Parts: sequence; structure tokens; C-alpha cells
Amino acid sequence: MRIRPYIPSKDYKHISKWIDNERTHAFWSANRFPYPITPESFHDFLEKISTEWTDSAYVATENNGQVVGFFCYSVNTENNIGFLKFVIVDKEKRGNGYGKEMLNLALQYAFQITGATAVQLNVFDENIAAKHCYEKVSFVERNIDKDVFSYKDELWSRCNMIITK
Repeated sequence: MRIRPYIPSKDYKHISKWIDNERTHAFWSANRFPYPITPESFHDFLEKISTEWTDSAYVATENNGQVVGFFCYSVNTENNIGFLKFVIVDKEKRGNGYGKEMLNLALQYAFQITGATAVQLNVFDENIAAKHCYEKVSFVERNIDKDVFSYKDELWSRCNMIITK
């Protein structure tokens, strides 16, 4: 597996297929942009977080170039803490170690290239599979904000997780 910068004209078509229902979309994006996603809404959002938070978008690919994952990353230069966002793996690949492998590459990049001393992320506590994947990579729960996100008739809690170098 490799990671490389996200190329809108090449990669969007893959990622858009992985978000095939409202719940997955909400887990992944916290509804920061509408479902179903469109190239315009997604790319406008990526531009916004790039400008506001210096987030960069990346894809994970198999060695043959097939896109299998996506995430955004930024590092706060004041405290040297990186932040992973919008982590997702191809729905056909989930549960087979792709997420763990992609996260390990993202962490290698964060610690070795950007000089982060720690990396954090947020995950809905109800997204059990994602949270379990992060724990396998050694992220630890830092705190939970209870019932902060409304999805249909549910209230979801946001869990902040961190890993240190």
C-alpha cells in the first residue's frame, strides 16, 4: 500500500462509490456537506478545510494504483499535534486490514515527515467498527462528548482519540 495526494479528477469517482447510504455518510462526514455527495460539494468542502485548517487530502492505493482509502490530515504547528479527518476505506475492503495499514502509513507520514509529536482524530462512539480499527493502531480514547450529533432519531457521541510518537 502507498499514500499519495488526492487527485480530484482521478480519485473522486472511487470515493463517491463508498458512501452509498446516509448513515455511512453521516459517520464519515458528520454531514458537513450534503448526501449524496457531488463532486462540487465535496471539492468545495476540501478547498474550505484546506484554507481554514491547512488540511490536505490523501488516498491510499494498492501497489497497482487502485484507490482503497481516503483521509485528510493537517498538523497544528503551534503544538505539533496532527489531526486525521474523513478517514474511509473502500466498502469492499473493510474488515480486511486496509484501514489499519492506511492509518499506519498516515502516522508514519505524520511523525516522520510533518514532525508531529501526536496525532488525534474524532470518531462517533456509535461507529464501532471505525473505533475498533483506531484502537488496533494504538489510538487511545481521550474524551467523549455525549450526544453532540443528531442523526435522524438518534444522538451520537463524539470520541476524541490520540496517539503519541
